Amino acid sequence: MTADEGFRADDRRFLSALRRDLHRHPELSWREERTQERLERALQECGIPTVERIARTGLVARIPGRDATAPPVALRGDVDALPITEATGLAYASETPGVMHACGHDVHAAWAVGAALLLAREPAAGEVRVVLQPAEEVGEGARAVLASGALEGVLAIFGAHVDRRFAVGEVVAQEGALAASTDTFALTLHGAGAHGARPHEAADPIVAAAAVIGALQTIVSRRLDPALPGVVTVGVIHAGHAANVIPENAELAGTIRATTPETRALLFGEVEGIVRGIAGAHRVRADLRFNEGTPPVVNPPEGAAWAIQAVRDVLGARALVPLGAANMGGEDFAFYLEKIPGCFLRIGAREPDGERIAAHSPRFHASEESLFVGALVLAQCARVASAAVAKR
Repeated sequence: MTADEGFRADDRRFLSALRRDLHRHPELSWREERTQERLERALQECGIPTVERIARTGLVARIPGRDATAPPVALRGDVDALPITEATGLAYASETPGVMHACGHDVHAAWAVGAALLLAREPAAGEVRVVLQPAEEVGEGARAVLASGALEGVLAIFGAHVDRRFAVGEVVAQEGALAASTDTFALTLHGAGAHGARPHEAADPIVAAAAVIGALQTIVSRRLDPALPGVVTVGVIHAGHAANVIPENAELAGTIRATTPETRALLFGEVEGIVRGIAGAHRVRADLRFNEGTPPVVNPPEGAAWAIQAVRDVLGARALVPLGAANMGGEDFAFYLEKIPGCFLRIGAREPDGERIAAHSPRFHASEESLFVGALVLAQCARVASAAVAKR
């Protein structure tokens, strides 16, 4: 089967118009009010019997299965946009200044509706809950959905992301790490200020900060197994106001990325050890704060097997491609996978001979055909998983 075979011509027009409307009217995390209303209306137009508002600006659609006693499974599409000024030149480009769907969530939302449409016509064994999730870009929406109770009793969950590294029709569905954790740290080094001409009278936080920055670069190169990906990046440094004054304080901030829980813990510990050791050596006091973001996305074997089977069913085995290089970006779908087995996929979104445009770029856009591929694959993921869990 191909994406063309899965949808009627009027379906394609309906979903294309929905995607373009969402793209034209993007909304930031927790502000997706118009998006919520538009998607609610679209689901109702698909004949979905139950659509509920959850998690402030999210939705859950409940699609009955063939067997009312079979346990439910879930699909998720995220809906929020980014604070970026669009430069795609698309006929349906953003009409909201400084906001655009630079990560493809317009497509994710539309393909979730498309999957709901397909499942309403050809139901899974049990109920499928299609979640339209807000606030993925700030890493908060998945937890809000879980807290809402919308996924209670769900035994499998699937989601996906468009990806212009892959051509339309290619799908990554594999076991193991698919995205990294997204933790951050903030460090203030408290020293003793003095005249720049008399540095011996100071405890210089700038020199200490320089030593910390240099030493942090040795964590990945010397403390982490070379076979495991990891990142420690300092992205912010603030200190001083005058060229001839050693300041009292220096401030640093950065991000830590890992693709396994063990690597994540190691990086946290190494950052803390380096900061404490260098602070002591330079006679400054370190105030180090970690902010835990999203965990790594790690697809379990069972969930990946269901997704692989689904891709083979609807697109054929040749559609399956490996992720290749590690993806150090983050994704709050990880919170679902910590509690529910499932799989997160990458859906090819590059046109034939199209350019590889990075997500979060002002020029990013996903091929519209990826919408239909994603909907077809996710709907089949729900059917395969539902059949499997119904047999337990």
